[in-house]
Amino acid sequence: MVSDADLHVNDAPSRSDPDAAIFGAASLDPILARHNHDANNLLQILREIQEQHGYIPPDAVDRLITSLKIPRVKIEGMAAFYSFLHLQPHGEYRVLFSDNITDRMLGSAALMEQMCRELWVEPGKVSEDGLVSVGTTSCTGMCDQGPALLVNNIAVTNLTAQRVGTLCELIRNRVPLSRWPAELFTVTNHIRRKDILLGSELAPGSALAALLARGAAQTLDEIKISKLRGRGGAGFSTATKWETCRAALGEQHYVVCNADEGEPGTFKDRMLLASCADTVIEGMTLCARIIGAQKGFIYLRGEYRYLLEHLQRVLQRRREHKLLGRGILGHPDFDFDIDIHVGAGAYICGEESALIESLEGKRGTPRNRPPFPVTHGYLNQPTVVNNVETFAAASLIALHGGAWYAGIGTGTSSGTKLLSVSGDCAHPGIYEYPFGVTVAQVLADCGAKNTQAVQVSGPSGVCLAENEFGRRIAFEDIPTAGAFMVFDRSRDMFEVARNFVHFFAHESCGFCTPCRVGTPLLRNMMDKLARGRGSPYDFAEIEKLNLLLQSMSHCGLGHSACNPVLDTIAKFRPAYDQRLLHKDYVPAFDLDYALSQARRMTGRDDTGAHLGEAE
Repeated sequence: MVSDADLHVNDAPSRSDPDAAIFGAASLDPILARHNHDANNLLQILREIQEQHGYIPPDAVDRLITSLKIPRVKIEGMAAFYSFLHLQPHGEYRVLFSDNITDRMLGSAALMEQMCRELWVEPGKVSEDGLVSVGTTSCTGMCDQGPALLVNNIAVTNLTAQRVGTLCELIRNRVPLSRWPAELFTVTNHIRRKDILLGSELAPGSALAALLARGAAQTLDEIKISKLRGRGGAGFSTATKWETCRAALGEQHYVVCNADEGEPGTFKDRMLLASCADTVIEGMTLCARIIGAQKGFIYLRGEYRYLLEHLQRVLQRRREHKLLGRGILGHPDFDFDIDIHVGAGAYICGEESALIESLEGKRGTPRNRPPFPVTHGYLNQPTVVNNVETFAAASLIALHGGAWYAGIGTGTSSGTKLLSVSGDCAHPGIYEYPFGVTVAQVLADCGAKNTQAVQVSGPSGVCLAENEFGRRIAFEDIPTAGAFMVFDRSRDMFEVARNFVHFFAHESCGFCTPCRVGTPLLRNMMDKLARGRGSPYDFAEIEKLNLLLQSMSHCGLGHSACNPVLDTIAKFRPAYDQRLLHKDYVPAFDLDYALSQARRMTGRDDTGAHLGEAE
């Protein structure tokens, strides 16, 4: 276990002086040495260069081309793909406000306007003195303590006007992040309801001892008996995945923990890594014993950079106690160790094949499947990729047995599920329930009142109306990766869906044409409705676009991009009808609207300044 006080910005590296000497060998060589001069670690190398210098300098790119023997286009392509990397300075302080719908509901837009006003900077731009840039990011994973922002990739939570004022003063005075008040960076793990996982006191090494006493094959049998299914959302059989990988031919086998929970509204993996890291790592280690792996990776979401040093300490402690590394628990044939790979702001890397591409130092583009990672994964070798929560559950099964675990939950969905509850409720946070709990029960427990809708499993999931609150969280009814976003009757469900659509358009990896073109088209249609230029024609176009995206997109992002719109049209139609101000088609482009910026700049808003009225 680790307390919140152990996790703060002082663990993060300080950005070097902007007036320091030009990037050179003294800066690059230690980074390359840490990563074995391996081009597969390109993302980590670029991330560390940027942490030192605030961006990736041109001369650093030149040196990497020679040192790693890779083309310039690969380095520049990486920087263009990952939103947290950039080849041009973005200020000594780069501030990114979370633009998730729950942060917006808590007033993040007004707070961002306040910061821009106080720092004299335009949104999305660098200030004239090069000090600061202020923009938005999709979601920081801090939905239970928003509004939140990232400053140089470190989270600041529970924003208020007063707190934003404090941040502005610190930035104006160029105070290094390591000297900012620690309370600004407090991340609280709001654990509201515990069950078998969060309520367990699993001693480090106990599950591994049970594995070694029982045997690897017999422990795999216990995983089968438990009916454990992946907790990342897809719900694939964990035993089937591990057994297939165990049997696959390859020079090496690998274990990967997917901690890139980028789905807006999800933050349960953040809590598990902060509070139960030993349980998660123990699950990875027993998986390694079962499949014959000696190497593992934790792919840590870039927004959770603040957890890196904490996790490194846990790994080192386990090595010292012979729970990781060579000769685990005194068994000379049991070698397994873990590296941490930090992401850089790409939602698509939550998809397992895109994650593997990122691990290999590439853009996170989903692969064609088959073959699947269990036979052709990291470096084309057999690889198990599982969610943080899945590995934690595996530790419990190894210790207590499969029958015990299968006896919890429902016949189809065994065990418990962690829910990340946020939005319009009195007690946002983490709730653990046996599978089969009703939506209504969760709403009652979190103190939700006058609820009109719940978005389960984030934007790619399902939106439930009040008449569906009797449905159950389970693979046979409502499967979920964990997000549970609550909206009361004061919320405009059209604006909720529009926020989700903007998210998908921003996070499309751009690989396939249907998604690259289709998600911006959907965003433009929703913006058109928001400007009062919608008609029934636009509904028909959205339906056509949905069919195209579902049938032609390369991966699940495109397949689910229309879900929030279609769900809210079907269940909250009045929110759309009030925006259908035209019976027949009208173009999206409105010249008078386009001139609004010119009116603001000139201070004019009279009749003559409006095109339609002047005519």
